Amino acid sequence: MKAILMAGGSGTRLYPITLAVNKHLLPIYDKPMIYYSLSIPMLAGIREILVISDEESLKTYKKLFGDGSQWGLRIEYAAQDSPRGIAEGLIIGEEFLDGDSVCLVLGDNVLFGHDLPKNLKKAREKAEKGGAVVMGYMVKDPERYGVLEFDESGRPIRILEKPKNPPSNYAVIGVYFYDSEAPNIAKKIKPSWRNELEITDVNNEYLERGKLDVIKLGRGYAWLDTGTYESLLDAGMFVKAVEERMGMMISSPEEIAYRMKFINEEKLKLLGGYLNNTSYGKYLSRIYDNK
Repeated sequence: MKAILMAGGSGTRLYPITLAVNKHLLPIYDKPMIYYSLSIPMLAGIREILVISDEESLKTYKKLFGDGSQWGLRIEYAAQDSPRGIAEGLIIGEEFLDGDSVCLVLGDNVLFGHDLPKNLKKAREKAEKGGAVVMGYMVKDPERYGVLEFDESGRPIRILEKPKNPPSNYAVIGVYFYDSEAPNIAKKIKPSWRNELEITDVNNEYLERGKLDVIKLGRGYAWLDTGTYESLLDAGMFVKAVEERMGMMISSPEEIAYRMKFINEEKLKLLGGYLNNTSYGKYLSRIYDNK
């Protein structure tokens, strides 16, 4: 399986902050927002990743990530000229995927919780066998999201995009696992009233085929929105509180790469040395010293 990281969009709800910088490069406490999304496929054991954004922002991502080899990854880049929907990422990334299954991740996902790697690997394994897997998270304002509708037995029967009368409180979060059919499905769906290819339409097509599974994330998880001034600040405060309390970082690519055995101890030490005048670098050095 490979991964596609969607890191475009205009971020208009965060103007004027995002007038001159891509939203996904904004800080969430001690890391760029995009690090939290990058960590998701890494925790699923995926090492080949395509970053999709606008041409101007890609220059910055290339400076931030390089080719990914410092983390034991292979990172490539592709441009989305204008926002035409999340599902277009599957079409743009078709050549990169080369017939492989895919984990599609939105660049503003901050996801944290017990057994997260276990659930991500479970979703990966299911999609690799055929079909799709999405994750549902209970929210108090489901009308803002794609919402899952279940039958009496608890099986998903439909996903509604921003419904006025939500059939449940389970929102579909921005992490999707698909088999190799996903690009073909994306090419066949019609643009919505927003003139975008909606990822909800892709998910509903899998549902109609009887090939969509849902993993519900319960009380032990936090999925944080970062689309407004308030939620951006809240996300930073959450990460700060957890990291200071536990003495462990959330979504550090260097640490994940080391613990997933993408890189060895010497590489971790080298990466920590680059940042040794920061608390981030000192944290990486502590991992090495306490190995």
